[in-house]
Amino acid sequence: MERESMEYDVVIVGAGPSGLSAAIRLKQICAETGKDVSVCIVEKGSEVGAHILSGAVLEPRALNELIPDWKEKGAPLNTPAADDRFMFLTESKAFKLPTPPQMNNHGNYIVSLGNVCRWLGEQAEALGVEIYPGFAAAEVLYDENGAVRGVATGDMGIGKDGEQTANYTPGVELHAKITLFAEGCRGSLSKGLFQKFELRKDCDPQTFGIGIKELWEIDPEKHKPGLVWHSIGWPMDTNTYGGSFLYHLEGNQMAVGFVIGLDYQNPYLSPFDEFQRFKLHPAVKPFFEGARRISYGARALNEGGFQSIPKLTFPGGALIGCTAGFLNVPKIKGTHTAMKSGMLAAEAAFEALTQEGAGNGIELTAYPEALKASWVWSELHGVRNIRPAFHYGMWSGLAYSALDTYLFRGKAPWTLRNHADHPQLKKASECTPIDYPKPDGKITFDKLSSVFISNTNHEENQPAHLTLRDKSVPIEVNLALYDAPEQRYCPAGVYEIVRDDDGSNPRLQINAQNCVHCKTCDIKDPSQNINWVVPEGGGGPNYPNM
Repeated sequence: MERESMEYDVVIVGAGPSGLSAAIRLKQICAETGKDVSVCIVEKGSEVGAHILSGAVLEPRALNELIPDWKEKGAPLNTPAADDRFMFLTESKAFKLPTPPQMNNHGNYIVSLGNVCRWLGEQAEALGVEIYPGFAAAEVLYDENGAVRGVATGDMGIGKDGEQTANYTPGVELHAKITLFAEGCRGSLSKGLFQKFELRKDCDPQTFGIGIKELWEIDPEKHKPGLVWHSIGWPMDTNTYGGSFLYHLEGNQMAVGFVIGLDYQNPYLSPFDEFQRFKLHPAVKPFFEGARRISYGARALNEGGFQSIPKLTFPGGALIGCTAGFLNVPKIKGTHTAMKSGMLAAEAAFEALTQEGAGNGIELTAYPEALKASWVWSELHGVRNIRPAFHYGMWSGLAYSALDTYLFRGKAPWTLRNHADHPQLKKASECTPIDYPKPDGKITFDKLSSVFISNTNHEENQPAHLTLRDKSVPIEVNLALYDAPEQRYCPAGVYEIVRDDDGSNPRLQINAQNCVHCKTCDIKDPSQNINWVVPEGGGGPNYPNM
């Protein structure tokens, strides 16, 4: 069967904050000018917000610009940040540190970013944007000149053997004059665009963290709406970048999470298990006593900042949001910058599309120019040196951050560089195994019970979306040299070394049904042998309030 095709002026891949903001801004300009631009969003999650996971404390700066009357329209920003705490943890003690100015959350809101995206989706549809959840963009389409011509959604009903089943339905081609890629961190299509158009040629490697989060309903007597609690230190050693968050939302709910830089060195480290034992710290554990865990999830996040921003445009399209990497690491916020990038790309797209003779292969050169003139650029430039300063250890990073913030005020006459994450992993023979406590099933849990409450589901009879470039590498390289670190860095129990009863014949088993789409394997695999591609649309987690 041939693929059907649909024509739009703009196709947006991903219904996250940047993609939805771009769509809304395009339709706002249409209403202001009386001109029409057709806009479509494809979203691999089963609904808008299903795959959205963030802390999250939202800085409403971009939202104020995009929808100034968001309060009257019922945006789910219900809990103003009221109390900032920045803690240093030892194994048994907690010490309050001065809150860095970047982490001052006065005027911000503790939110479920998934619910914010659901609301933004409603605003977009009310303006005439077509949103298609449950359709994964699996292929970039190019015209005869090599310009991006849109995307194709994945075929449905392909069996594990690669053959068509009785339920086979071919994907749909979505043709557009401009395609905006808003896939989020480590987008599967964006990886190909980076290579084809050499978009990363003149920037530092992107560097990443893994964020693991749980949502809890806690004792009302322990609930402090508006509390924003961050920590550094234990359980991380001083050479490993990481820290926690505790955010108290409305309704006796508390979001708890841990972020670990994916440049960590010890292959025995398990981010999931570090997060679990963090909850047992004497200053943290009381929050969880008598509480109930509601949801779980994980997601990689960009940490490279300013010096890792790639070239943003190419013939026929552009990168927006976390696909490009606009997270402000010291603020621990990227939603406001992602939204603003989408808005600026939308303005450039509308201008290009409405010029006389506008055709295919448009390159939005006005978009990066507008971005460089915006507050996004100056904000990220001012904090560009803080995350890479932690390459030298926690104490050096803290000392430099204070110097850069208070003395140089972000205007130091140098720029520290970023490194790729996967080469930082040491061989197992150079490191000490870590003995993690067994889960108690009340405050700490195992991976499989955690994946269960992420509502993750994939059609089982489909090719695994976690692909290997070389099937020999997991045993001959990863197991032999690094003791198969994929068993530990994956927060969902996807990768497992299985053996015969006598312990012989080790082989890698990939439990793709467990995948929560965090992309950590695609980033941290020391051989860069794992390639994450999209599964059938609608598969993956279904986060209700994350």
